[in-house]
Amino acid sequence: GTQALLPVDLTIAEGEFVTLLGPSGCGKSTLLKMVAGMLEPTDGRLLVWRKPVQQIDASGRRMAFVFQSPTLMPWASVRTNVRLPLDLAGVPRGEGDARVDEVLALVGLDRFAAALPSALSGGMQMRVSIARGLVTRPDLLLMDEPFGALDEITRHKLDAELLALWREKKLTVIFVTHSIHEAVFLSTRVVMMAARPGRVVEQFVIDEPHPRTADFMVSPQFSRHARRLQDSLLRASTEQVS
Repeated sequence: GTQALLPVDLTIAEGEFVTLLGPSGCGKSTLLKMVAGMLEPTDGRLLVWRKPVQQIDASGRRMAFVFQSPTLMPWASVRTNVRLPLDLAGVPRGEGDARVDEVLALVGLDRFAAALPSALSGGMQMRVSIARGLVTRPDLLLMDEPFGALDEITRHKLDAELLALWREKKLTVIFVTHSIHEAVFLSTRVVMMAARPGRVVEQFVIDEPHPRTADFMVSPQFSRHARRLQDSLLRASTEQVS
């Protein structure tokens, strides 16, 4: 069969915000799903917190996955959607409700707890999806192009909110995007991947201070990072493994 990914040698430290960037078909989502344990590598080892990914539940650490679309239950309220992972884990109702209230306030949806998803905008539905990820109090947050379908203003607002959550909760985030500007704004490090077969070709440290604001996006430093990523993406889009 077709090899989706060549061997990937990649280490991510706790507290990093690492973005996977590259052309379509380069294996960004495949790599993310391997980290989540949704797909198994056919060769090599994948360790999360220095343990095989299948063993991490026993270590007391948690990870959460936020998909490209909100994947909400349309018949259930925002509160019920967010509480689902806690119900599946057998968390008592009182404790679960308190944690749901906490994360809904974090993402600015505490006034919409009783609403159905159909009453919410696309950006608000994505916030529900993020709240559902945060309600388990994860150490590692995996995000597969969560804001790709949103308009630019909403997308930037959610990017800024996500950075604030990352700093406040001291999360480790692995984030997939097609957007160079989003990658520069969010990341402590950008991993550039190339396609056919997927592989890591370059890595870039975005050594800019936090909090990052809209002013950062029009700064010379931002432009410098964006140009480097643009050049790398062009190379990644044309290189082939012989």
